[in-house]
Amino acid sequence: MSDAKLILVSHHLCPYVQRAVITLTEKAVPFELRYVDLSAKPDWFLAISPLGKVPLLIVRQGDGAETVLFESAVICEYLEETQSGAPLHPADPLARARHRGWIEFGSSILSDLWGLETAKDEGIYETKRKALIDKFGRVEAELKDGPFFAGRAFSLVDAVFAPIFRYFDVFDTITPTGIFDALPRLVAWRAELASRQSVREAVMQDYPDRLKVFLRDHEAWLLKRAA
Repeated sequence: MSDAKLILVSHHLCPYVQRAVITLTEKAVPFELRYVDLSAKPDWFLAISPLGKVPLLIVRQGDGAETVLFESAVICEYLEETQSGAPLHPADPLARARHRGWIEFGSSILSDLWGLETAKDEGIYETKRKALIDKFGRVEAELKDGPFFAGRAFSLVDAVFAPIFRYFDVFDTITPTGIFDALPRLVAWRAELASRQSVREAVMQDYPDRLKVFLRDHEAWLLKRAA
């Protein structure tokens, strides 16, 4: 187990940051959160972020040396390998590889979600909505008895999908999307994740308000549809 001090560089709405926060919380690892404004990125952030994105994990060793990790999948894998607590990856290599594949699939869902929430007209909105229905349908086919992706054990796949579902907790207060209407296993999984402490505490209490401001700033069709 590493005894380094961990500093997670964050943005209030980033779902990739939430993956890392959930992982840290599940493993009961102390860490510091440092927020940045991605619309006005500070020089110190640009100096250490090769892609200009969050999350970053600053690993500060006892001698003061610092290493910066970027990309959420890399950060979560590092935490899995170096921190104690419940394992969040299967022990079996084949099962672990399968989980990594579904983590990547979750990232592809986030790309379509971005298109849905920033769509300014009905055509783009519907295209993204149908793409999400198709992708979530593929996930539905993978789910078994639950309550989590792999059954009884919470995993990194759950940490990836919990922030995805959180978007819809806000969208549902604005207008129905109908995306989960024919996906009962996924609906049950979503509810289970929403009730988990690590998931609830992965964002600030004002997350819904911040997301609604984001939608207004992007003139989202989602809001026009509800009007």
